[in-house]
Order: sequence, then C-alpha cells, then structure tokens
Amino acid sequence: MLNSIRLSQIYVLDHEQALDFYVGKLGFEVHSDVDMGFMRWLTVNLPGERDREIMLEIPGPPSLSPEIAAQVRDALTKGAGGGWFSMTTDDAFAAAEKLRAKGVDFTDDPVERDYGTDFGIRDPFGNRMRIVQMKEGF
Repeated sequence: MLNSIRLSQIYVLDHEQALDFYVGKLGFEVHSDVDMGFMRWLTVNLPGERDREIMLEIPGPPSLSPEIAAQVRDALTKGAGGGWFSMTTDDAFAAAEKLRAKGVDFTDDPVERDYGTDFGIRDPFGNRMRIVQMKEGF
C-alpha cells in the first residue's frame, strides 16, 4: 500500500542561512528552489537520494496564520520547534570530526550504543539531527 516517505518538512527562519548549513556544511544538494509568489518552495536532499526531500519552510502563510507563525518562530528559537531527523554514515567518528571542523553545533559527541555509534547536532534554528553508524544487523 504505502511505499516510502518522499517529502518531509522542517521550519527554518532564513532560507539563505539554511542553505549555508544544509548544503555548505552538511553536503546536501538543492532539489527544488521555486518562487511560488506566496512562498518559496525550497527542498534539499542527500546526494544520490533525490527521491527523499526535506522542505526548508519559513513559518508563515499559506500553511500557518500570522499569529501561529509567530508562535512557531518563537518556539523554534528556543529549540522547541519539534523538527528532527536522522541520517546514517559509514564512519561516525570521521563524520563528527569533519562537521566539528565546519563549525556545526553538537548536542552530544559520538557514543557507541547497542545499535551503533551516533551523535547529535542541530542547525542554526534549533532543529535536531542524529547521525548514526549502524551496527551490522540493525
């Protein structure tokens, strides 16, 4: 019945700052960048994963009223925006070292766990991400 997750969304406060982070620091690619008049449809994807996009949406119309958008922006700046996602890597320690050198904000350092090695980072808007090197069999 259902086949895959195609598009996810997170809130950001500034598209250019988001592109600097997701493309410049994390290595994502721009998938779509369309001025729709009433909003900018901006999506990114990991290289080779064009069928899995993340929309970088600024809180506001048409999806949110101005009042709710202001509340979402406020929550986002406090790290309570609710957005997060996870990515995999072949080498968590090497990935963490490269990201740290690029100035990425870490929420926690790589730790070996039952399922693999993972660590947490956040974007300039407070959205959280986990990066994990899965153990064989997970």
